[in-house]
Amino acid sequence: MSKDFITLADWSADELRAILRRARELKQLHHRGERPQTLEGRSLAMFFEKPSLRTHVTFEAGMTQLGGHAIWLRSEQVGIGTREAPGDVAANLSRWVDGIVARTFSHVLVEELAAVATIPVINGLTDLLHPCQVMADLQTIEEHRPLEEALVAYVGDGNNMANSLMLGAAVLGLHLRLATPESHQPVLRVRKRAEELAAASGARIEWSEDPAEAVRDADFVYTDVWTSMGQEEEQAMRREVFQAYQVNAALLRHAPKAFVMHCLPAHRGEEITDEVLDGERSIAFDQAENRLHAQKAILERLLGH
Repeated sequence: MSKDFITLADWSADELRAILRRARELKQLHHRGERPQTLEGRSLAMFFEKPSLRTHVTFEAGMTQLGGHAIWLRSEQVGIGTREAPGDVAANLSRWVDGIVARTFSHVLVEELAAVATIPVINGLTDLLHPCQVMADLQTIEEHRPLEEALVAYVGDGNNMANSLMLGAAVLGLHLRLATPESHQPVLRVRKRAEELAAASGARIEWSEDPAEAVRDADFVYTDVWTSMGQEEEQAMRREVFQAYQVNAALLRHAPKAFVMHCLPAHRGEEITDEVLDGERSIAFDQAENRLHAQKAILERLLGH
């Protein structure tokens, strides 16, 4: 087991499935009003460079519900890279708290924190990967279909979500199709790592420029924003590039039984229409709810007594 939760590629299929099983149990307990105090006396530092709704609330609420405590560290307060070196921040926090969640632009920064910290470091999102979101996604998929039977289609930008979905599918043996413009495919080194993992697990990961081909008869159709945080200057260009990749009623005619997924926040009217996001087939808000339960399972795994 890895000390940290930075990339799904560091974890085995059995380990990830154990976390998912615990996430299901924690959700059932939560809905019954039961709060197991498995992290009583534990503290979590949450360092955020990027805005956050789901990551912030679910980690803080999760720690509280499990009997622990979360401390929000603002980027300007800590000054990593300006006021203090990343390694020094990690060394200090290791003396005071039991874990760190870092939500940053640079993936290297999270790796630098983990390299020095003697406590677990959790990737709360970087420009490269978003593993906690994918754990919630997998939990949500499994609520409707066994993972090994699920055909998931991702449509849009080959961003951190596409990268993490590839790694999750590769570790657990899923069938994943991706539809992105050739100019915006997932990062090459992530694709190569996913191919290595898929060779061992039997996962099928396919890519196409054609969104209709990718979603045909899929069980789940997944999308994300076309313009991520830090890319605002590219918004007009990206709208033009991704225009054919909108998840709308016309596209979903190729996947008539598919559930629709979105990691949120959504840019309504761009990558997805209101009709689809608010429709009966949308499970986007189930995904958001499951962030709480999946992350509580991750926290127990890494910070538990």
